[in-house]
Amino acid sequence: MAGSKQTPPTPVPTALTVRKQSRVLEIAFDDGAEYSLPFELLRVYSPSAEVRGHGTGQEVLQTGKRDILLTALEPVGNYAVQPNFSDGHNTGIYSWDYLYWLGKNQDKLWEDYLTRLEAAGFTRESGRDAPQGSAGTGGSGCGHSH
Repeated sequence: MAGSKQTPPTPVPTALTVRKQSRVLEIAFDDGAEYSLPFELLRVYSPSAEVRGHGTGQEVLQTGKRDILLTALEPVGNYAVQPNFSDGHNTGIYSWDYLYWLGKNQDKLWEDYLTRLEAAGFTRESGRDAPQGSAGTGGSGCGHSH
């Protein structure tokens, strides 16, 4: 058995609650973990090609997402959800393992996001309000129509 590593199964959500007023998605998993994911974090870390690009270095910094709303949350099979955001973005499919990873790492991800805003010429807070496509954001994504 040497060398064989089995990956533990991905925890499965037992509850998903959209809190529109506080702008968070609360998610509880079957391993006992519970996370409260801000809509803004979900939007700026969308797993879509529009945000992540089609490879390393093609990521598109998302700006102006502080007040983003989650307008719908659609199930995708038994493994994911697809949120619709108030800015029209709806191409990200968030698997259970991705949502778990976002929850587990949200403090580091949030800090990384604020650091990237600064690197693009924004203050940590102003980039959260700046329109998409402003200073240093690289324009309109990957160039494909999604």
